[in-house]
Amino acid sequence: MYELIICEKPAAAKKIAEALADNKPKKETYMKKIPYYRLTHKGKEIVVTCAVGHLYGLAEKEKKGWVYPVYNIEWKPIADVQKSAKFSKQYLNAIKKLAKEASEFTVATDYDVEGEVIGLNIIRYICNKKDANRMKFSTLTKDDLIEAYENKIPHLDWGQAKAGEARHILDWFYGINTSRALTSAIKTTGMFKLMSTGRVQGPALKLIVDKEKEIQAFKPTPYWQIQLLGETEKKELDSWHEKDKFWDKKQAQEIYNKIHKEKIATIDNVEKKRFNQAPPTPFDLTSLQIEAHRTLKVSPKHTFEIAQDLYTSGYISYPRTSSQQLPAKIGYKKIINALSKKYEKETKILLNKKTLKPNEGKKTDPAHPAIYPTGIIPSKLDKDAFNMYDLIVRRFLATFGDPAVRETMNIRIDCKKEIFIAKGTITIEPGWHLLYGRFTPAKEEELPQVEKGQSIDVKKITLHDKETQPPKRFTEASIIKELEKRNLGTKATRAQIIDTLFQRDYIEGKQIKATELGIRTIGTLEKHNPDIIDEKLTREFEEDMEEIREGKEKEENVLERAKKVLTKIMEKFKKDEKEIGHELATAQRETRDELTTLGPCPVCKEGQLQIRRGKFGFFAACNKYPDCKTTFSLPSNAMVKPAKKICETCGYPMILVIKKRKRPQEICLNPKCPSKLEGYSKEQLKEMESIESGKLKKKCPKCKIGNLKVRKSVYGSFIACDRYPKCRYVEPLKEEK
Repeated sequence: MYELIICEKPAAAKKIAEALADNKPKKETYMKKIPYYRLTHKGKEIVVTCAVGHLYGLAEKEKKGWVYPVYNIEWKPIADVQKSAKFSKQYLNAIKKLAKEASEFTVATDYDVEGEVIGLNIIRYICNKKDANRMKFSTLTKDDLIEAYENKIPHLDWGQAKAGEARHILDWFYGINTSRALTSAIKTTGMFKLMSTGRVQGPALKLIVDKEKEIQAFKPTPYWQIQLLGETEKKELDSWHEKDKFWDKKQAQEIYNKIHKEKIATIDNVEKKRFNQAPPTPFDLTSLQIEAHRTLKVSPKHTFEIAQDLYTSGYISYPRTSSQQLPAKIGYKKIINALSKKYEKETKILLNKKTLKPNEGKKTDPAHPAIYPTGIIPSKLDKDAFNMYDLIVRRFLATFGDPAVRETMNIRIDCKKEIFIAKGTITIEPGWHLLYGRFTPAKEEELPQVEKGQSIDVKKITLHDKETQPPKRFTEASIIKELEKRNLGTKATRAQIIDTLFQRDYIEGKQIKATELGIRTIGTLEKHNPDIIDEKLTREFEEDMEEIREGKEKEENVLERAKKVLTKIMEKFKKDEKEIGHELATAQRETRDELTTLGPCPVCKEGQLQIRRGKFGFFAACNKYPDCKTTFSLPSNAMVKPAKKICETCGYPMILVIKKRKRPQEICLNPKCPSKLEGYSKEQLKEMESIESGKLKKKCPKCKIGNLKVRKSVYGSFIACDRYPKCRYVEPLKEEK
């Protein structure tokens, strides 16, 4: 008999086994595929096994077709619920086999609401137990894992478990029922389009649509500004009239006419003020996502994925945290010393300080501290992962830095009694800027040194004719910040919710724009059933979740209340189903054209290239078919969207290729675009030419029958067997580094 430790993922199981083993753990496999580890810890026999995230998902007890509302649900193996999760069945079976000989059970999944639900379902449905020990840790370092094991608590965190289960059930109730209602409505028109909304998805989309309506309703107001460009000792001095915006053109014109021929102005006053710029606070997940978007142009979803990988590799602490605080027990000096191997210059500044105290924020998390590096230096990371790691390390170091001392300088310039203001800010003492390095947001705007009463040359006076601008659209980072501010969703779900809105064609673009489908969907719901997108209702349920976690509210009470609210919503929806379906179908047709049109056909010059689905996948074709038979292949295993740009090299439309866990790529649709030959050596180009012309014939090394030929795709040229698809041999033409 042994103690069975259950982890959330294989990487965590390996780390925990290596940390606890008296000697090297013995790796074994179930069905030659699923890893688990046998070891002894202080002479005690332990087996460490793992899940792959959730092994159970919610589903109807008895399927009754595409009906709503549905509340009769239960937990089932996720392999039976989702086709994409079939692989998880073997992990479930491995745990079931190992549980039979276990005398003690310990849950070591991620210590948060989701991790607790994963552990709870494994314990009760696979191990057939009512409770288990619980390990709590924030990093996968050896010391932390040993401490977590030695101090494990003899029961699950039932507050987290019940809050997590309630959230899953609540999200299922809302997500499945409202999505079925929308899809059923559109089916009444003879069309099919998978529509979705949910408890948080609806209010999130409404925020974006409301912003879009605000932009569409915006009417620009004209205003005027007067700029004076001066010069002293060959240094420019840029200034603007103290009134800033003139709403009366006549007044602005009169002042301009009065001074525009002046060649000399006088310094009326010089004011300097120094201020301390406090170090930044440690990262919680939301602030990391926002900062990574600002500095690295990485989406919030991809930021979370990279951070999760860094955590499971042992390089950073648990990223799914709301805390902006770093407790002393993590060992500030120990971590900084460890980081000195790679950040010698920065860590030296901190290690020379008498005391180390981070500038902490107000936000807390009951389970985890703020995100911090563990001190383990990565041996090899790809570019995106290294940049994210560098950002996290530098932010951690910067929180211990001294305040930066900056100085603002305001210069008042008198030109015929009209006052102009020049403003600049410089850094006097960099303080924490030295630690944050390339990520420091401070701009240096140095003004020439002048004195009161000094004359300066006037180089140019300009009257600018401008208009007020509409509100800025949300970015992925700013909408997540807004959702957090409104207490909609959780730190772990917000990025996924926005990603779903993109996938459902409700929104598009880096500067997020609501599509016609998104606008009409919200308009239809506002008209027929506003409760579905009620932000207040969603927020109340979030507060209920927290009360369940704290033991102040019962799970069943919250779910019963949700059923009553949702039943009323669904009853009203059914009454208006056909009208709703007609409105959504019209919007869907308009959005489909908008989101599939790539640009003008470069061959016939009359049609538009559109994304189409064929027998072998997606392709681009001219909508003037059959008069124009122009087609282009599109990348497989990726989402392709219009980039809404024309290639500067060849004039063909550009496409946006979005692959999972990769940055979106803008690529020219033309496989023969000259830009795609850049980076190849002369020898590579010569080889391509020889193969294409038939001068060089090479047999396929795989099938031994076909000949190799040069093929072209949107990514560039490559060599492949001419017997495709019977033979799928591919040989890349490697680009020079």
